[in-house]
Amino acid sequence: MAMDVALSSPIMAASAFLPYGSLLQSLIVLANEVCLEEKASFVQARTVSTMRRRIKLLAFLFEEVHESNSPQLPPSSLVCFTELFSVIRRVKLLIQTCEEGSCLWSLLQTELISHQFYQLVKEIGRVLDILPLSFLKLTDDTREQVELLHNQAKRFEFSADEREVRRRDELLELMMNKKNKDLAEFFSSVGLRSLMDCDEEISKLEVEGRKQAGTGGIMVVSNINNLISLVRHAKTVVFSKKEQFNLKFQHHSCSSISMDQIPDDFRCPISLDLMRDPVIVSSGHTYDRNSIAQWIDSGHHVCPKSNQRLIHVALIPNYALKSLMQQWCLENNVNLLEPTKPCSFSKTNSSRYRSDEPIDHISASKAASDAVKMTAEFLVGKLATGSPDVQRQAAYELRLLAKTGMDSRRMIAEAGAIPFLVTLLRSGDPRIEENAVTALFNLAIFNNNKILIVAAGAIDNITHILESGKTMEARENAAATIFSLTMVDEFKISIGASPKAIPALVRLLKEGNSAGKRDAATALCNLALYKANKACIVGAGAVPLLIELLTDEKAGITDDALQALSLVLGCCEGLQEIRKSRVLVPLLVDLLRFGSPNGKESSITVLLGMCKDGGEEVGRRLLMNPRSVPSLQSLAADGSLKARRKADALLRLLNRCCFQSQPC
Repeated sequence: MAMDVALSSPIMAASAFLPYGSLLQSLIVLANEVCLEEKASFVQARTVSTMRRRIKLLAFLFEEVHESNSPQLPPSSLVCFTELFSVIRRVKLLIQTCEEGSCLWSLLQTELISHQFYQLVKEIGRVLDILPLSFLKLTDDTREQVELLHNQAKRFEFSADEREVRRRDELLELMMNKKNKDLAEFFSSVGLRSLMDCDEEISKLEVEGRKQAGTGGIMVVSNINNLISLVRHAKTVVFSKKEQFNLKFQHHSCSSISMDQIPDDFRCPISLDLMRDPVIVSSGHTYDRNSIAQWIDSGHHVCPKSNQRLIHVALIPNYALKSLMQQWCLENNVNLLEPTKPCSFSKTNSSRYRSDEPIDHISASKAASDAVKMTAEFLVGKLATGSPDVQRQAAYELRLLAKTGMDSRRMIAEAGAIPFLVTLLRSGDPRIEENAVTALFNLAIFNNNKILIVAAGAIDNITHILESGKTMEARENAAATIFSLTMVDEFKISIGASPKAIPALVRLLKEGNSAGKRDAATALCNLALYKANKACIVGAGAVPLLIELLTDEKAGITDDALQALSLVLGCCEGLQEIRKSRVLVPLLVDLLRFGSPNGKESSITVLLGMCKDGGEEVGRRLLMNPRSVPSLQSLAADGSLKARRKADALLRLLNRCCFQSQPC
């Protein structure tokens, strides 16, 4: 079952050594070839990326040694560089196997490939063990980087990527039970997204089968044949249907309607052709979706017709105009899905009429993208014109669709869903509101959508759900949406300026279940990163609640509560409120002993802040606790770098307090 990459480490004879200058030049060329990412790897992606970074550090070493033009170098360095040439060459072959070989066979060999990468890293470490760095003319930065690589290689332990192992197990399950739904999703995840991809994969598997026929054994050949059968099955039940769907939408026929017969209102102001998908931009003008998407994607931020600045880039479907266009097309025997240009397209213009894909599409197949796009537009239409029951169902389906991936989130936003979802947050129907806010939460995972959500005026409506949502799930997801939006720095300011947002989060911190409290605490942590919000958080009564949550095992958010306390400590109001607590010091001392690494860092941050600048009374309480000094000494010796520094600072502060003339 071995891969077709020899990972043995032959000792090279002295006669095989290259001249020193040629060897370094060859090493530089080889290392740069490895580091050049020409093709994305769908298997072992993380491992390959990490290995490339290691080789890049070695490339810096080779370049500096070559540029130093040193007349004489230690003989041992020649041995080391020759062996590194051998190792890097095998790295290159192994990466090529992952990127150019059969992805399914590589996935089935996950643990073997991972172990091969592990062996190569350990070989690099062994070579660096004997490389005489002190005799090489290197900059301090390069020397430190090579020493770091050396230490990492010596400590490196074997472990297969958990994600690759899970995908390997999914593949084995599919080989035994071919579920069509799971098959399509899995094949897409490994880069098999068309009939052509499948044909190439079958060819690679057949080549691998011939290689393994004499050495791999019956089980290996049987597994390869099963993989070939699986790919052929996928071609029949998954990709054939998609390709037929794709052809249906890409087929073009000549129209008998001349350009001057098309009403001006039905023409796109950019392409001057009949619009197939009219959308409204923020200026109020209507364009064909593909044309305006190309305009925006090319870096323009103004309306082509009015030259007004576009305050957002959401494209809202113009259903009224599309209805009139459909009626006109029906009367004139014109297919709205087809272009009205002649059948002979020029090379430069054909893409405008031949593709319904957005310019910034993700790598999903066109058929799948079209399906998501059509579904999103259909559901947005239901949000816009449907009854409450229809809107409830449409919002729920958008909520689910927005969970399926970044491509879906982008296309739902492009279909114009966000303004309608924001409006539905005030519908008064508990389920509609819950589905709408959850859909917005899922959409906000895509960074560009955060801007569109805020531009649609969502902050007040989300705060309304957070404050008075009819279901706890709606309130939780409103808090989670606020947390997501506050990942953008400017939104920390605008959300903090909303008079009800922070009080509503603090209220959820008190009333919510464990998930709601966690969402509220993390949102408050993000908001507290902006200085002006700290006092608002304290004024809303967050500090006593956060202290209570330190001992709330059911809530399970001790670290989040500690982080929030350490952040609000940065304002005078927060420091005063925290110092008032009589239970906090012993709690923090216990957390120094039994907390998580992050919890210990936050605990020492809070204690140090409480004791500095007039915190003598807190210092006295801390010294009276018999566990405080031993806990601090333990943290100063064994904690993280940040925790050790703060523990040392607090111990020095307490030591000065002990020697003051007036006892602390």
